[in-house]
Amino acid sequence: MFRYALILGLLSGIGPFTIDMYLPALPAIAAGLSADVASVQMSLLAFFLAVGICQLFYGPVADMAGRKPPLYFGLAIFVLGSIGCALAPDIGTLVAFRAVQGIGACACMVIPRAVVRDLHSGAEAAKLMSLLMLVFSVSPVFAPLVGSAVIQFSDWRAIFWIIAGGGAMAIVLSAVALPESMPRAARHPVRIAPVLRAYGTLLRDRNFIGLCLIGALGISSFFIYLAHSSFVIIQGYGLTPTAYSLIFGVNAVAFIGSAQLTSPLIHRLGLRRVIRLGVTGYAATVLALLAAFALGWGGLVTMSGFLLLAFGWVGIILPTSTVLALEDHGARAGTASALLGSIHMFTGTGVVALLGLAASETAFAMVAGIACCGLAALLAERLLLAAGGRSPVPAAEQAAGAPKAES
Repeated sequence: MFRYALILGLLSGIGPFTIDMYLPALPAIAAGLSADVASVQMSLLAFFLAVGICQLFYGPVADMAGRKPPLYFGLAIFVLGSIGCALAPDIGTLVAFRAVQGIGACACMVIPRAVVRDLHSGAEAAKLMSLLMLVFSVSPVFAPLVGSAVIQFSDWRAIFWIIAGGGAMAIVLSAVALPESMPRAARHPVRIAPVLRAYGTLLRDRNFIGLCLIGALGISSFFIYLAHSSFVIIQGYGLTPTAYSLIFGVNAVAFIGSAQLTSPLIHRLGLRRVIRLGVTGYAATVLALLAAFALGWGGLVTMSGFLLLAFGWVGIILPTSTVLALEDHGARAGTASALLGSIHMFTGTGVVALLGLAASETAFAMVAGIACCGLAALLAERLLLAAGGRSPVPAAEQAAGAPKAES
């Protein structure tokens, strides 16, 4: 089991590693390509947008063709996109090839979950998934440190050459060590109409949409931090890329560490109470941070301390909102998971794009954007989940009525 967890965890980490590794280089990219902050941040948004869209397609394709063909396809596209980024002569080309990277990396986010489901069920599947997440969680801690080390000895283009090499190694690893987990007899053609009906049912489910939005607004705050923190901390506060990477890694550890508390909290309080606790704590923390900046008490230490606590709350919000969102959609769990992931990505991308229109790289602008996400998450929790109701999907349909058009 550990061998599969290691392989699948490394594959799942490709997308996050691609994001986190180049964050310390964003100011250097802006200088090297003579681009402004908003244009460089578009390279991040292009990746997020591609991932958000393609999640809706890889699952059905994996059901039709098996797990490994779309994985090979995605990894090949990812390598080509990485090479294009390394050779980009201007910011527009870099943004375009970052989108290509996202189209490829998305396969590595969707396929490993399908493989886990193919190999195991019940407690064994949960154990494998937890091991996979343990490997996966290494990325946000170490990737920025690797990126900052690379730009100390070379330029930002070397990061993308390293990423391209990692994608090529992933193809070899998948070919040699990862067997096809879906028997040919289990594959089936994808029918568009049932898939669209399943998505329509989910979009009409207020409980599902509310939980998706709560998680999306939580992750949007982290997306704002991804897009702005390197400019704020390196250029605004004058820290080195290595120091920035350490601060980023500490926040990631808070996010990952708090997520480990969700299981005992759920057993003690229940899912909905844990979500309410997490959203309330998250909103209170980021609004207090905004107040500190508005009163002139802001600074690097204040910002880092409050954000450490805020991202700890987000680490509780995301897994609990995801589990509860999927709870009533067992028969269409793959479709629901894909739509949930897309809503997270689209919301995060839209929030970062809106904040980018302000054309400000100040700490106050970043903090204000994060505080708005916290307030919106609190409103979504109070307005959409106030009744504490469950999904309107009939129980029989939850159990067996949805089409299998996902992976």
